[in-house]
Amino acid sequence: MPRDKSGRDGSQARLRSQLWFDNPDNPGMTALYLERYLNYGLTRAELTSGRPIIGIAQTGSDLSPCNRHHLELAERVRAGIRDAGGIAIEFPVHPIQETGKRPTAALDRNLAYLGLVEVLYGYPLDGAVLMTGCDKTTPACLMAAATVNTPAIVLSGGPMLNHVQDGKLMGSGTLIWQARQDQAAGKIGYKEFIDIVAASAPSAGHCNTMGTASTMNAMAEALGMSLPGCAAIPAPYRERGQIAYETGLRAVEIVREDLKPSDILTRAAFENAIVACSAIGGSTNAPIHINAIARHIGVDLAIDDWEKIGYDVPLLVNIQPAGEYLGEDYYRAGGLPAVMHELHAAGRLHADALTINGKTIAENVARAKVCNADVIRPYDRPLKATAGFKVLRGNLFDSAIMKTSVISDEFRERYLSNPKDPNAFEGRAVVFDGPEDYHRRIDDAALGIDEHTVLFMRGAGAIGYPGSAEVVNMQPPAALIKKGVTSLACIGDGRQSGTSGSPSILNASPEAAAGGGLALLKTGDRVRIDLNKGSADILISADELAARRTALEKNGGYHYPPSQTPWQEIQRGMVDQLGSGMVLQPAVKYQRVAQKSVPRDNH
Repeated sequence: MPRDKSGRDGSQARLRSQLWFDNPDNPGMTALYLERYLNYGLTRAELTSGRPIIGIAQTGSDLSPCNRHHLELAERVRAGIRDAGGIAIEFPVHPIQETGKRPTAALDRNLAYLGLVEVLYGYPLDGAVLMTGCDKTTPACLMAAATVNTPAIVLSGGPMLNHVQDGKLMGSGTLIWQARQDQAAGKIGYKEFIDIVAASAPSAGHCNTMGTASTMNAMAEALGMSLPGCAAIPAPYRERGQIAYETGLRAVEIVREDLKPSDILTRAAFENAIVACSAIGGSTNAPIHINAIARHIGVDLAIDDWEKIGYDVPLLVNIQPAGEYLGEDYYRAGGLPAVMHELHAAGRLHADALTINGKTIAENVARAKVCNADVIRPYDRPLKATAGFKVLRGNLFDSAIMKTSVISDEFRERYLSNPKDPNAFEGRAVVFDGPEDYHRRIDDAALGIDEHTVLFMRGAGAIGYPGSAEVVNMQPPAALIKKGVTSLACIGDGRQSGTSGSPSILNASPEAAAGGGLALLKTGDRVRIDLNKGSADILISADELAARRTALEKNGGYHYPPSQTPWQEIQRGMVDQLGSGMVLQPAVKYQRVAQKSVPRDNH
């Protein structure tokens, strides 16, 4: 596409939107497009003035409570766009609410992506403000912006205020896992359990822990797609409205500068994001979504890069679930800019990576500072020396990840502290086919689950569930919880909530439904996990493994529930595995589409 007349290359090209609203070479179509956009009050002078038209991709709605305050924040975005000389046009994005959508919100990430691609490409928009928040809205929006490659900037919604229960900070999600455990142990009943959970969302905003929402919005900032400091501002704070206004201003400027996602989403930017994710104790969902964004922009990024680049990065942020504090404390301590300042000073970042404000990462974080060294630790005094993801593989799967920053003392003592076999363990497998099977049988004494058992969840991946579900973080049987055993080793082909502190091995690829090794596993098998070697294996002979595969294939493969909607069937037919970003495989060949063609006229 031609650049704007004030583009970065100095050219005097016209705006993209003028192909709709001010095209003397095609007066018939210009009249058709212009006429209907005047019927709610826009003027002909505005639409033909050469002012950039900025789309506001609205992810807030009554169905998306974590993002609902974006309905009000959009007014501040509009003000910024207007003051910078642009015109704002707001439109809805398919809703994605992690705690509302069944069978899983992950099913809708790719659906929202597809819809947003069509809007950004097919409508008269010169740029976009991507309003993100709850987990999947951030990658859906960034994936679409990467595909179309017109100027775009991310405005996240921010976390809820801190929640205090009995004088103790209790984070969203994290509190739920603890309350479930307390109910299983008989410490509280159903009513008290619901009462505790119902009080745990004290304000507008997404999770106040370092769950997937906080992680992914931090990733947008670390990648350079948000204004510095945007991710950590709590939703109700005045600064959230102020940065919404500043984002609107900047949205117009990036159109005039022709600053596109492809200018920012480079290999260096993705490596910076991996490093930042480890330092903040980010969610195990981050590799899925970041790898998906990379595939849509055309950057080669593999699951192994998460270990190669980020495994030895120390944990700097003391926030739940890996730490103690919550979102307000993190923001007041300096937020992501302070973390990036520490990482930059330690030489862990690509300092010259360009960001959305036109400056480099190094320039953005040069004056950032840590205001509370207990919440954001100095690089040389971290909470943990290594906090990145460990990638494992073997005859159970080609890849899976383990979040090392949440390995508890109890878990390490029981599974990883054998002096004759350090950082490795063997155990008897108990296998569940989906969460319904788990809930039905977890307390069955006949399963013989003890404190050394390894729990497996399969049928929970991108195809099998479908969409992949957050069900791998299985709690032990109530009988063990009452004895003080609060976590068992959990392995599966699904995901887990970023608010969970479980050191599960998850995102297993290929999943059972795609013929992965988990489909061959049987309850009673011995398995071995070795973190030193990065291996995960069923301890059976190659002949036995081959015989099981032959039997599985003869039986028609691993059986999973039928599709319930058209979209479930469509996605199942083309979705890639979690280790490769769970993208729609035919979609990744469409890159920089706005530079390759102009949409055909509609009449």
